[in-house]
Amino acid sequence: MKILLHPDKADIHLSSVLYALSDPVRLSIISEVRKAGECTCGNIEVPVVKSTLSHHARTLREAGVVKVRVQGTQRFLSLRTDDLEERFPGLLASVLDAYDTSDEKITLSHLE
Repeated sequence: MKILLHPDKADIHLSSVLYALSDPVRLSIISEVRKAGECTCGNIEVPVVKSTLSHHARTLREAGVVKVRVQGTQRFLSLRTDDLEERFPGLLASVLDAYDTSDEKITLSHLE
């Protein structure tokens, strides 16, 4: 089994986090994870195929935004809220609050 690497708290860089949060699909993913607390990739509703979802999850993990826990064949995502809050106070909450109140949310209807 491949070991998933997560950056240490001190190695989380603002530019990487902002890049990870710049994509609407990734914003949708972390919005879903915030609501659920922890969820499997299969329970996240985004208008992309499974391989693309895996790519977005990897980008978020490598930036230090999410923690991925492997259990059998499933991958559970959870936000690294405490680490991000310590490194960049208020950033994650501000971005997610702005996304959750915007009209730019990604939905399955965007594909039609």
